[in-house]
Amino acid sequence: MSAATKKATIVGGGVIGGGWVARFLLNGWDVSIFDPDPQAKRKVGEVLANARRSLPSLYDKAMPTEGKLTFHDTMAEAVAGAIWIQESVPERLDLKHKIHRQIQNHAPADAILGSSTSGFKPSELQDGALRPEQIVVAHPFNPVYLLPLVEFVPSAATPAEVTQRASDLLVSVGMKPLVVRKEIDAHIADRLLEAVWREGLWLIKDGICTTEELDDSIRYGFGLRWAQMGLFETYRIAGGEAGMKHFMAQFGPALEWPWTKLMDVPEFTDELVDLIANQSDTQSGHMSIRELEQLRDDNLVGIMRALKKSGSGAGGTINTHEATLPNPAPVDLPITVHRQVPQSWTDYNGHMNEANYLEASAQATDRFMEMIGCDAAYIAAGNSYFTVENHVRFLDEVHEGDPLIITTQVLQAEGKKMHLFHRLSGADGKLAATVETLLLHMDLNVRGTSLPSDEVARKLRDFADGHAALPIPEGAGRYVGQK
Repeated sequence: MSAATKKATIVGGGVIGGGWVARFLLNGWDVSIFDPDPQAKRKVGEVLANARRSLPSLYDKAMPTEGKLTFHDTMAEAVAGAIWIQESVPERLDLKHKIHRQIQNHAPADAILGSSTSGFKPSELQDGALRPEQIVVAHPFNPVYLLPLVEFVPSAATPAEVTQRASDLLVSVGMKPLVVRKEIDAHIADRLLEAVWREGLWLIKDGICTTEELDDSIRYGFGLRWAQMGLFETYRIAGGEAGMKHFMAQFGPALEWPWTKLMDVPEFTDELVDLIANQSDTQSGHMSIRELEQLRDDNLVGIMRALKKSGSGAGGTINTHEATLPNPAPVDLPITVHRQVPQSWTDYNGHMNEANYLEASAQATDRFMEMIGCDAAYIAAGNSYFTVENHVRFLDEVHEGDPLIITTQVLQAEGKKMHLFHRLSGADGKLAATVETLLLHMDLNVRGTSLPSDEVARKLRDFADGHAALPIPEGAGRYVGQK
């Protein structure tokens, strides 16, 4: 599918709709918006600002060039040519029916019409529709531009082809579609959240804890486990060596104990609402909503980047999506890194930490190794290059969110040696640092130096020959403190 043909329409530009806009737009789709709210441009713009700051930080490759964003006064203009249409209007079935009729009167018949509903079943949304088979539930989680999960709920009227095509499109923008096997009110995740929410209301109403203390029980404890393993895999480990069956036998009887009030709901009195609102103000009122959103996004990026290293949970989704992002076009000096500087790489001075210059150059070295055939398969076969010496020059500041582009020049390629010179450029293409690195080829089976394979040696020599006519880069061969 070419970039010119990828268009999504978002109907409703609130928090969720704005998140959908960012998810598609930052993945290279053109996005049109229909929302009569006069504040829609401002609201969407603020969500986009957060997304541009955080989403690229998940990846170690540059994301696609942003698509074109347009706002429209009529539904007909908004949905024209759309492949995916996402409705994110308030949770009123009559309103959704009305909006879906407007959409289907003008939309392409083969477009997918997803609803962000957190509660309604697709068959309820399809009732009385012009094309019932076109309407599905695609329920995301806030912030939509960062969290990958989307509950995709088809109905009996949904063709299998639509489910597959929709899943493929969602995967292409870095999401994790969870196809729900049967229709049910509130789908899967919100039913679990509702259970925790109800119990939490009782704990606060009965004076057991405050909103902050309840949140602490989640964020310092099981919430960290759930982020990587979910519920049942966590409990499997709790069963020890005997596994899940032992856990069930040990803790199953507790299900009959009167621990929970899940079958009972506290009355939503003014007193309860005020109690919770006041506690929430005490907990978080010192920060604006925008500041809270950025704090949330920074924490999510940090957690998901940690999961990215192991491929666990959301980290696996990021790795899968990153593999589809294009590598930079080759130039005289190959671009070995093209990415955005994540928040976690910056220090108390507000610019990139010195250790992360080395991390970025290590990524460049790894990419160059792949380019000469020293890839994962080559390493698995027992061969690799090990770094034995680095020299870093810090020339300019690089800040969070700045683009970072690294080019790599081969200075020497003889026998076991590979001598590289990385140039790190930041905003406006200004040279920010250089890293000179010397590597030796290793036989991993004996943990000793060795000659590379003929194929790797040939590809490395081709680069070296191509770079031989280039001048020795300024700073090459320096030592610490040299004038």
